[in-house]
Parts: sequence; structure tokens; C-alpha cells
Amino acid sequence: MAYDKFNILKTTAVPLPIENVDTDQIIPARFLKATERKGFGDNLFRDWRYNPDNSPKEDFVLNNPTFSGKILVGGKNFGSGSSREHAAWAVYDYGFRCVVSSFFADIFKNNCLNIGVLPVQVSAPFLEKIFEAIYADPKAELVVNLPEQTITLTTTGESESFDINHYKKDNMLNGFDDIDYLLNIKENIREFAEDTPL
Repeated sequence: MAYDKFNILKTTAVPLPIENVDTDQIIPARFLKATERKGFGDNLFRDWRYNPDNSPKEDFVLNNPTFSGKILVGGKNFGSGSSREHAAWAVYDYGFRCVVSSFFADIFKNNCLNIGVLPVQVSAPFLEKIFEAIYADPKAELVVNLPEQTITLTTTGESESFDINHYKKDNMLNGFDDIDYLLNIKENIREFAEDTPL
């Protein structure tokens, strides 16, 4: 499934300074029955966002209109727990295009990269500066530059670089998932098959 190309993202951010956020908190297991990548955003952080009677919990950040944006800033060890790809689907479907943390669980990180959510890993001190800036001014913006692999805090101009696999970077710049990538090079594959003896 193709998704929007990711190049440079400049936006406000939503702070979630909680460590060890696992995939069951991101999308509870009871919502994993669907097999399409649609509708999961409604249940992102479901048990943190809503009371048992489905009324919103006013103290949860996603229910606070003060904070908004396409970047979710999480605490250390974001996306730990089970390997459910639905967690990444929920993040994307809600509207986030980037998650920032000082450490990501590997499987969650790869699931995000596969569907167009950019996981940006920064140092712990820089993460704290981001949180401080957002709480001081919810309109503070972050600039995530994928071609340059940098993230910049606009209020101070401070910046850090981040790592990303070259193949995944190329896919995100083009809006490809793995299947889209293969379809894009099908002529190369065909030519290789024709020129390669059995």
C-alpha cells in the first residue's frame, strides 16, 4: 500500500513523556481483528484516551486541544512488547507521520518504516529539550528533514542528526512500501531474469 512521500516535515508536536510505552498500550489486543490498515487511529491509546463508558479522559494528551501536530514525541523505549504491526498502523491512521524518542523497540521501528511513519531516535538530552520546548510553547515546531537526516527545534535552532537504513529512506522519500519498491523495479527484475541462465 503506497503512502504519502516523506521529505521535510515541519509541524507542532504532541508530547507523551512516558517510558516503556508498549504496543498493547498503543493499540489494545482486542482491536487487532481487522486486517486492513484503516480505522486503527480511532483506537490509538484507547485505554488511556477513554473511560469504560467511552467518554474521553480529559487528562490524556490526545484529548487536550492545546497539543496537536503530525509528530508524536514519546519517552524512552517506545513501541516495546509484542510485534503487532497494528501499532504502527494506529499511529499512521491517527495522523502522525513521525515519532521521536531516545530509543525504539526494533520491531516497532521497522513496522513504522514499512508504512510511512518515520521513527527519529535522538539523544536523551535532546529529547528533554524537545519536551521542555513543547510544554513552554505548544506552538513550537520541529523540522524533520529526511534527505539530510536531521531534526531541528525551531525555537532554539538546535539540531541533531538521526540514522535510517538507506533502503527504507529511499522508500519513504518515494512513498513506497516493499511491494511498491518491487513493482517500481519490475523491468530491472525482468531484464535480469532474461539475462540470467537457469
